[in-house]
Amino acid sequence: MANIDIKPSRYTYNLLHVLPPYANEEKGVLNGLVEINTNSINKYEFITESGQLKLDRVGYSSLTYPVAYGLIPQTWDQDNDMLDFIIANVTEPLVPGSLAEVRVIGIMKFEDGGERDDKVITVLSDDKRMDHIDSYEDLGEHWQKETQHYFEHYKDLKKPGTCKVLGFFDVKEARDIIKECAERYEKEYKPKLVD
Repeated sequence: MANIDIKPSRYTYNLLHVLPPYANEEKGVLNGLVEINTNSINKYEFITESGQLKLDRVGYSSLTYPVAYGLIPQTWDQDNDMLDFIIANVTEPLVPGSLAEVRVIGIMKFEDGGERDDKVITVLSDDKRMDHIDSYEDLGEHWQKETQHYFEHYKDLKKPGTCKVLGFFDVKEARDIIKECAERYEKEYKPKLVD
């Protein structure tokens, strides 16, 4: 059941720095740490240094997340934060702070305030309702439009025009970006860790 190969401890591990990005790389199944539920306006974020979940802010508009949202451990994106992932078609609310195994089906390239902040598109790997979904394209054109609309407009009342979706891309592109972000984590962030 555990996705980490370490001895038990009396202390809580910071899963952001203990879990590998993949639960099963061959099958494209990631370890995803859930931050936000579908239909929420609350923006929760893990504190990178400690691993605690914090309410970062309450959204400025009535737009709610059309997807569940979180981060991939031991990755480092170009915005100096862990690589984000979104989970499409979640039928039941997920517990913020929980670990979910999610299967990669694509990536949405995204720019926030001039910084790249890509979102890996996934589905829950153990949800049989999702077994037929192999690509973000299988989610349908409306799903793409709704997701793009949300991410391009959710900050409009605070910082209008600062967010831009750069396109949706396939599983290969997603896995290349995950690899790039894992390598960046090893090089740029991991040396900062203390025991």
